[in-house]
Amino acid sequence: MKLVNVFPFLDWLTSYKKSWFKGDISAGLTVGVMLIPQGIAYAMIAGLPPIYGLYTAMIPQVMYAFFGTSRQLAVGPSAMDSLIVASGIGAIAMVGSEHFIALAILLALLIGLIQLALGIFRLGFLVNFLSKPVISGFTSAAALIIGFNQLKHLFGVNINRNHQLQYLILDAIKQLKNINYPTFVIGISSILILVLIKRYFKKIPAALAVVVLGILAVKFFNLHQYGVKIVGTIPKGLPHFAIPKFNLEMAKELGPLALTLALIAFMEAVSVAKAIEVKHMNYKVKANKELIALGLGNIFGSLFQSYPSTGGFGRTAVNNQSGANTPFAAIISAVVVGLTLVFLTPLFYYLPKAVLGAIIMVAVFSLLDFKVPYQLWKYTKRDLIILNVTLLITATIGIKEGIITGVLFSLIMLIYKSTKPHVAILGNVPETYLYRNIKRFDNLIILKDVLIIRFDAQLHFANTTYFKDTIYAEAQKKGNKLKIIVIDGESLNNLDSSGVYALEEILKFFKEKKITLYFTGLKGPVRDTIYKSNIIKDIGQEHCFMSIQEAIDSYKEKNNTNHKKKYTYQRNV
Repeated sequence: MKLVNVFPFLDWLTSYKKSWFKGDISAGLTVGVMLIPQGIAYAMIAGLPPIYGLYTAMIPQVMYAFFGTSRQLAVGPSAMDSLIVASGIGAIAMVGSEHFIALAILLALLIGLIQLALGIFRLGFLVNFLSKPVISGFTSAAALIIGFNQLKHLFGVNINRNHQLQYLILDAIKQLKNINYPTFVIGISSILILVLIKRYFKKIPAALAVVVLGILAVKFFNLHQYGVKIVGTIPKGLPHFAIPKFNLEMAKELGPLALTLALIAFMEAVSVAKAIEVKHMNYKVKANKELIALGLGNIFGSLFQSYPSTGGFGRTAVNNQSGANTPFAAIISAVVVGLTLVFLTPLFYYLPKAVLGAIIMVAVFSLLDFKVPYQLWKYTKRDLIILNVTLLITATIGIKEGIITGVLFSLIMLIYKSTKPHVAILGNVPETYLYRNIKRFDNLIILKDVLIIRFDAQLHFANTTYFKDTIYAEAQKKGNKLKIIVIDGESLNNLDSSGVYALEEILKFFKEKKITLYFTGLKGPVRDTIYKSNIIKDIGQEHCFMSIQEAIDSYKEKNNTNHKKKYTYQRNV
């Protein structure tokens, strides 16, 4: 086994170029500065003290730098994962309590162990159960919930933390009369500054700019004396090593949440890493190794008081745009966060919570996905239903319920579609050997005594009834003139035992009516099953052809029709 397969950092470290150093330093400093207000803000979403956001912004990304396969992915706390932490653990313990904090750290450990196991056993494909409509609906709902939960910081009022959108909106409306106007002005001003900087001055770290302005405004105008809530004391110092508190009962309570979040965090990270990968030609993102890297990040992070982490789209985009060439940039970012923890946390004492609320709102509302619903409306209403159901359940009932409902709904839709796959009745394109769907093409030649049918799916237990019913119905439409049925196997990829029994029934049914079945274009796996099941005796090798035209020519020859044989063809399977 090559060492680089175990330690991916050897790939970029051994080939490191001096020309990369400047970009790595620039990107590392930029993302490190960005992570400080972001870490504090996301910890607030998770219901944790600000210091835990900084811990999570440091340790996991160092581990990812050594074991990850993406060279630009920036790992740390994320808004969506923070929301799931708050909603999931909030159902077990009081938000912000010592028990809550202990569970959040333990959750990171459990997620890390799950991700590590999935990576080792190459089970990254499980994330495919989170379809695009489910992801889009869930992300939009999560953005709304996170955003509306910041209204209490934006208005300076007491609105109970909630993960059901309807109650958040009602509480916010009730509290409008109690708005603290200095807080509201700070919040709205911060939002405007963030939007303007991101649009017109992209090189300026917008979040850090509003943090500095907010701190200065509160300190010099004593706004905290007018009801403006501030972050207050943030402990100094690096996180210390401690094994998370663990018992079987706690693991059982957190198990379903850990599995859900492990998959969602992996999906977030891999989708971001893949999006950036296409812009670079010197490495390849490997999903299962990403699982291992993220898992190790969460495991070691939990040993140093981190809560769950993953790759963030905004941070990664900034990292890439700032010139990051290797994960050395992530190590620089971690150093910046570490120096902040050791020396600079007292500077954040006067940081208004309204500024953090503004940072969060601007960040998460950019996650609102309008593009996917618009696209689905144009070409697949069924998937649009899945998206909307996921969004509504997530927004009004709960995070886990929304994800579970979306996944189940997707699977139900998939099963339903597999029971009624596309079936085409084919006709001959004049003066060619081509056969096409009679519903999609005009002026096709359709023989009165021949039915040509193509079944565009595997033939399995869930759709055999539909297959039989369709053939019987189409044969009935032809009436007494029907002599042969040609089953085009070009799209028939597999055949299970139920499919074999279905073919036996069909053969028997049409044999009694003196109608012959021809089979064309059967693929290797289907031919193997036909031979092994011995159904080939009922079909007859002389009724198996390489193409539809060969089958039609053979039928015409046997019936002494005026037809010239234009080429030699193989008649057996």
